[in-house]
Amino acid sequence: MLLVDSHCHLDFFTDEEITTLLDHAVEAGLGELVTIGTRISKADKQKHITTLAQSNLKIWCTVGTHPEYVKDEVFATSDEISALTEHPDVIGIGETGLDYFYGEPHVFTKQQEFFRAHIQAAQKTQLPLCIHARDADDDIARILQEETEKGGSFPFLIHCFTSSLSLAQAALALGGYISISGIVTFKKAQELRDVIVQLPVDRILVETDSPYLAPVPHRGKQNEPAFVAHTARYVAELIGMSEGDFTNQTTENFHRLFTKAT
Repeated sequence: MLLVDSHCHLDFFTDEEITTLLDHAVEAGLGELVTIGTRISKADKQKHITTLAQSNLKIWCTVGTHPEYVKDEVFATSDEISALTEHPDVIGIGETGLDYFYGEPHVFTKQQEFFRAHIQAAQKTQLPLCIHARDADDDIARILQEETEKGGSFPFLIHCFTSSLSLAQAALALGGYISISGIVTFKKAQELRDVIVQLPVDRILVETDSPYLAPVPHRGKQNEPAFVAHTARYVAELIGMSEGDFTNQTTENFHRLFTKAT
């Protein structure tokens, strides 16, 4: 199987740059990638990017509002978010979630409001929710549990996972997946590595979060989807799998979660 970059931000690049990045991705062994929405108001741009796919590399997208942008974006109801997923290449919702690293308590409250609306859209559509979690583990776990009890289960992943083992366990218990970025290759990421080796391999995805967080040996440079190969190779060695088996497993996991990606 070919690798999948389950989370990147191609909207940070021009169409011309994307063409070059896709060439690099094919050379690195990728077959699919997902460009992630960060503003509902720019959902059309995400959909446009999917049209730049190559014959041997598919581009999917998601739609949603990142917690960093809830101050600027108009609140979208779960029905409004759900309607945006009718496009055939929109395979997920988000990214959404909570980020308490910056901001004021009133902004955190707004983040929670947006997060719940996105969860409810995921419940209605049964499309996976891409969750951003930063310095908000307890509230992420609480809201996931509350909304599941209220509206039923829904598919989701916590992307670019850097959180605690307890949040990972809470997510897994609800059927969630964990996506690993290039941060795992960083020298000071031992706590993260300690968590990853405890994860069930059938719940792991890999991502770049490009243009951010380039893995070693490209740390400090602009990240791109091709670099997910470095992360996959590193994690495979970390958990004692062959690179080929790990690639196959993460790609199988991706398609089990993103059921619309066919």
